[in-house]
Formats: sequence, structure tokens, C-alpha cells
Amino acid sequence: MSIDFNGILSDCGVGNCSDDVVINKIANLEEFYQEEDLISIYNYLLKNIDNPDLLIGIIKLADKHKNNDTLSVLLDILLLKNIDIDGSDNLINLRVVCAKAISNYKDTSTVGVFLYCLNNKNEHYKIRLACADALGRIGDKLAVNSLIHVVEDEEEKSMYVKESATFALGLLGDSSAIDPLIAVMDAKQGLWDKFSFLKEKIIEALGKLNINNRKVLKVLKNSLMDTSPMVRINAIEALMNSDFEEASDLIRISLKDEDFEVRRNALIALYNLIGRDILDEVISLPSYDKELKDEAKDLLNEYETSEEDL
Repeated sequence: MSIDFNGILSDCGVGNCSDDVVINKIANLEEFYQEEDLISIYNYLLKNIDNPDLLIGIIKLADKHKNNDTLSVLLDILLLKNIDIDGSDNLINLRVVCAKAISNYKDTSTVGVFLYCLNNKNEHYKIRLACADALGRIGDKLAVNSLIHVVEDEEEKSMYVKESATFALGLLGDSSAIDPLIAVMDAKQGLWDKFSFLKEKIIEALGKLNINNRKVLKVLKNSLMDTSPMVRINAIEALMNSDFEEASDLIRISLKDEDFEVRRNALIALYNLIGRDILDEVISLPSYDKELKDEAKDLLNEYETSEEDL
């Protein structure tokens, strides 16, 4: 039986009802159609509706099925092929949602499209950082060199894009990114007040890329003394997840940090590394502050509760 697409548009109230009502009616189509027909309906709607908010809702519904025909439609929307929608903020949001939905397919054939958008400096920064994030999610190391170039590029104006590219490199886990990321850290010495968020992402990525690299250890060690508490916290987490023999000794220094969140994260990291002994030490020794002692007591209560449950 053929599908009456125009009838569906009318029945769902497209053009006549509020966006929320229309999306609810489209969602209810699942009760009346088999998956194959439902996908055909979603694809038709994606091609024939010009309301970005409605399209976002339909993309989220179609994402449950991850059909290859839908993937082709999503790629067209991202690349603005056959799209007759005003260039508004809503269109940007639509393309961002589209990029995320495409990345959920984990299809390496889409990497070229994401690289094209990422490398287009005339593209809106939100689209570019969504594409960088997508490249990290897909996990194809073909993207590594392009992501490194974005992070290294002195003419790249968007720090948000650099941060997203750095995060993606951490997800991809390719050790070839270690030296370039460290080089960026060295090149920005004296300018990090302006680029502190990028530094946080670089430390986070280096932690994920760590393969017991001594240059990474040096960067993490220096970062424990950084002016940014978030950088210090990221360095603690990276050390906790590393194989460095010195990790525990280095993290211990942060138990006396001026910032409580840094001290708290150091305590949790040491607890994960060496167990209950660090909690007893913090609770018993007068050299540790009351806030940290209270945190240690809470962790100890959790530890004892879990022991009783075993």
C-alpha cells in the first residue's frame, strides 16, 4: 500500500499546529506504521518541511532507526543541499543537531564531509566545532592530521573550534598528537590567561593520549602548579589514569592546594590509586584542613558501606 504523504502532513498539522503538537503527532505514527514505512515518512518530512525546529524533532525521532537512506538526507541538510531555509540561528542549530545525528551512525564514509565543514573557515563556528566533535565520536584516525592542523593553526580565530578539535584528538587516542599538543602548550607560554580553556582541553587530551610518555609527564607535573584550578584538576585526573610510577607522589602535593575542589579531586584520585590508607591519613593528621577531613570521612563511610555489602 502506498503512503499518502500529503495526508500525513495534513493529519499531523504541519503548518497549522504548534511545533510541539506536530512533533507529538509525528511521534505517534509509530503506532500505525511498520519501521520501513516509518523511515520513508521521516525521510519525506525531512525533505519537504522548511521549519528548522520541526526538522530537529524529526531528526531525533529518526535517530532511533539509523537508516542509511536517512543518513543521506542528513548529509544533504548538513551541506545545505536542496535546502530552502533562511540562514537563521535556527538553521545553524538544525545543522548542529544534524552533525550529531550523523556521528551516531559511526560511519567512516562521513568523515570527508565533516572534514570539509571543519576546514571551511567561512563556516559558522558552531558547525565547525560540532564537526570536530563528530570526528572524535566516529573514531576514524584519518581525521587526526586535520584536527592537529586546527589546533596548531595560528590563524584560526575560534578558540572554541580549537578546543573541540583538541577534545576530539583525545577521543581518537592517536599518539601522533602528543608532540603537536605539547608544542602548542610551549608556544602559548605567557598567553595562557587568554587561552586557559584550550589549555584545559590539551591537558585532558594528553591524559587520554598518555602512553607513559616522559614529555607528557613533564607537562602534567607543571600543570599541577598552574594558575587555573580546572587545569590543575585535569592534570590530577590525567595522572590518576596514567601508568606513571610517580603519579601518587605528584598528586599528593595537591592535597595542600589553595583551592578546595583541587584538594578534593586530589583526595579522590589518591583514594582510587592507593585505597583507604589515604583517607585514614587525612582524617588523623592535623596538617590537613577540616574541609578535606570531612570529605575523607564521607569517602570512608562509602568505603565501609561497600565493604559491608560484599
